[in-house]
Amino acid sequence: MILSIESSCDDSAIAITDIETKQLLFHKKISQEIEHSVYGGVVPELAARLHAEALPKILEQVKEYFPKLKAVAVTASPGLAVTLIEGVTMAKAIAVALNIPLIEVNHLVGHIYSLFIEKETNFPMSVLLVSGGHTQLMEVKSLTQIETVAKSMDDSFGESFDKVAKMMGLGYPGGPLIEKLAKDGDRLKYNFTVPLHQSPLIAFSYSGLKNAVRLAVSEAGEDTVLYKDIAASFEHIATKHLIMKLKKYFKTNRPKNFAIVGGASANIYLRGEIKKLLAPFGATLYLSELKYCADNAAMIGRVAIEMYEKQMFTSIVQLDITPKSAI
Repeated sequence: MILSIESSCDDSAIAITDIETKQLLFHKKISQEIEHSVYGGVVPELAARLHAEALPKILEQVKEYFPKLKAVAVTASPGLAVTLIEGVTMAKAIAVALNIPLIEVNHLVGHIYSLFIEKETNFPMSVLLVSGGHTQLMEVKSLTQIETVAKSMDDSFGESFDKVAKMMGLGYPGGPLIEKLAKDGDRLKYNFTVPLHQSPLIAFSYSGLKNAVRLAVSEAGEDTVLYKDIAASFEHIATKHLIMKLKKYFKTNRPKNFAIVGGASANIYLRGEIKKLLAPFGATLYLSELKYCADNAAMIGRVAIEMYEKQMFTSIVQLDITPKSAI
């Protein structure tokens, strides 16, 4: 079995995965959403302290699996430096205590493998990653053959939802809050400009849209009824931006297998628009289960199985965090 640890941001998670069957034997995640909501976003130092409390509590629950562990896997990149350290430190301690190898996992690769928890992989496929920290389009042929073909030039899709929610005083995380508010709003009420709509670049950008929404919120003042229309219009344009760039990409790269991963892939409106986009191509859409869209240790464990089979280990001396790394 493999023990996997995830602490890249504000979720403390540990999982146990069977190497041969790929069965998830144990998975627990402790969220910090309540603690960070009062600040409208994640406070790194607070997150690190909460990880230091939560991870040992979860680890206590998996001691029965220790004799059968063949490796310990941990998210080492990308993420918040002070929170990554908590998971990496624990992983090193376990590796030394049990004399088992370490597996260093890239968090973004973990999101790709969230599609295959307790399943076989199905590559090649095009993958759109949308989360609080990243928005990027990738062509994935295998674990070691991942090419990023487009990414955000500034804010990410998920980050823009968080910031808009903060503007409205809704709390954190913003994605579900904006999505809920948008359901009762008019998506065409505010004619926000679609980012990069005249640019030939296949890239993403959300800073301009975020500023346009800020002005709308300011003009709405105390009339919070308008927030529903602002939220709906924002969600519509934020998604339309992705769709327009994907359409441009599909002109020369016809999709066959396409997936959306990352925390923001749980957005139902986004899922619906992507399905419409793929229909004329007859492409198959792959989605993670909603419970595995956000950060979790199960996806780290699923990557680790592939890495274990390829003997892709890292020594305790070599293992270090790389907060800003990419695929």
